Amino acid sequence: MFGFRIERSTPTWWMRILIPILVFVITFAVTAILIVLVGANPFEAYYYFLIDPLSSRVSAIEVLVKSTPLLLTGAAVTWAFTGGYYNIGAEGQLYAGAVAATAIGLQMNGVSPWLAIPLIVAGGFAAGMIWALTPALLKVKLAIDEVVTTLLLNSVMLFIVSALLNGPWRNPVSQWPQSPDIAAAAIFPRLLPRARLHFGFLLAIIVILAVWFIFRYTSLGVRMKAVGLAPLAARFAGINVGRTLLISALVSGGIAGLSGVSEIAGIHYHLIDAISPGYGYTGIIVATLGGLNVWGMAAAALFIGLIDTGAQTVSRALGVPVYLGDIIQATLLLVTLALLPLQGYRIRRR
Repeated sequence: MFGFRIERSTPTWWMRILIPILVFVITFAVTAILIVLVGANPFEAYYYFLIDPLSSRVSAIEVLVKSTPLLLTGAAVTWAFTGGYYNIGAEGQLYAGAVAATAIGLQMNGVSPWLAIPLIVAGGFAAGMIWALTPALLKVKLAIDEVVTTLLLNSVMLFIVSALLNGPWRNPVSQWPQSPDIAAAAIFPRLLPRARLHFGFLLAIIVILAVWFIFRYTSLGVRMKAVGLAPLAARFAGINVGRTLLISALVSGGIAGLSGVSEIAGIHYHLIDAISPGYGYTGIIVATLGGLNVWGMAAAALFIGLIDTGAQTVSRALGVPVYLGDIIQATLLLVTLALLPLQGYRIRRR
């Protein structure tokens, strides 16, 4: 008699291609039901989500602007998860970088931009690392779950930001919880004329290239992958697992801090408590959608940026809620998590 069974197998090339296709098809089918329920045409809605934002120079550049913080937080999460450290605190580390960028930027009056911008970038990176240090030490020294500690520290950082904005940095004229503007020397230059695209996007590309190079060509990248896949086997092979986890945590926090610097120096020029609409958490979605692959993560960040840009257009054109973009992102994540394990299985006839 002949039959079929499902068994574990190494991922095949055609499954790697098929899974992303299935993810988008299933996501479209599920969200199309919701779009119909609000009285809109799903095909028309997805046209405004995916095609219309790329039809003009202004909106296409805006996609890159919205993707910039996601490229950085996605890189931070990809770095940490690959090294076996499950950093859920990119949101708090982003705000730590934003606080440092604001504090340094306020002192840069009369300083050359060639000095001010490197200082503000280095300060934001260091602040993200410092904020990531405590949960990393708790993980390495006491084996305390980093998912809980990094997540809880997000709220702590938000309270610190609120205390600053309602205390020493409160606007003395309007009494609005908003810091003073940073010095002009610390503001990121524009990459294109008459556009919001700034140096932060170039910084994100540099970070992504650096992460890819380390993973691909260095012994550190090999050690991180080994610890992420099998920490006990890595320790048996002589790898210092604790040190590798510490590097994964601190560098991830630093990269997330750069996202906060990018928002301060490239977009807002001052600190507000809503500087991030959840970029740190969206970075987890971006890294997961990219399969913890650097280039897959970059593509996912650009796609989420496209969805965010298109959500405004869909809302104006069809009258659907702007939060539909968030629903699509959440559905993408859930479907991806459901289908990714299929890469490790095959159907075999017996």
